[in-house]
Amino acid sequence: MVLLSVAFVTVLERKILGYVQIRKGVSKVGFMGYFQSFSDAIKLFSKEMMKLNLFNYFIYYFSVYMNFFITSLIVVLFPYMGMLDYFNYGFLFFFCCLSLNVYSVILMGWSSNSKYSFIGCIRVVAQMISYEVSLMIFMLSLLFMLKSFSFYDFGKFQKSIWLVFMFFFLFIFLFIIFLIELNRIPYDFFEGESELISGFNIEYYSSNFILLFISEYMSIIYMSLFMSVMFCGSNLYFMGFYMKMMFFILIILVIR
Repeated sequence: MVLLSVAFVTVLERKILGYVQIRKGVSKVGFMGYFQSFSDAIKLFSKEMMKLNLFNYFIYYFSVYMNFFITSLIVVLFPYMGMLDYFNYGFLFFFCCLSLNVYSVILMGWSSNSKYSFIGCIRVVAQMISYEVSLMIFMLSLLFMLKSFSFYDFGKFQKSIWLVFMFFFLFIFLFIIFLIELNRIPYDFFEGESELISGFNIEYYSSNFILLFISEYMSIIYMSLFMSVMFCGSNLYFMGFYMKMMFFILIILVIR
């Protein structure tokens, strides 16, 4: 479900960028270009896998799969029927996944033995670690107020009033920190056309690049999920929750 969502989120982003620049965007493959992501995926998977001259073979490949696996683990926090009643440490699990993901980025930047990727990796890690501290402090202030680490309890607490009205400035701060954690524009410091090119992932291509790309867009979906749960709480089993989540995804895409 999440992987399919990633395909359409990428199309949505390209459509938004097209309309912002007063052009159509993707419109050739399938109905109104909605299947463009699938054709791009087939093209990337068919690319030849070449070996770099100087790189750490095992860590080079392992770090990509580690990054994808850790990001995919967060899917267990999605509001499946009956799941959240028993998973009482959802936010704690989320913190752990965020912290572990830093190690995969370090390994990716170091294992390819490229100066560009290593400098980009240092930038990303410094940015992620520094803002994770403030992210956890802000989130823990809400969690201690509710005396729970469960997503389900957040939904029940906000039946009468959403926390976005009570903690509006905290909402703004957390949203900015989430953008920084996602390494999205205007906080994409690991990239630089004139200095680092694409940063820590410059030496990745073909299927490895697809996994990195999917991980990035899955993170956008997850961050939108957390913002919806924490500040715009509703019944997690109804369509309204997903509409709010889609609203946050649109904001992240439009900011670019």
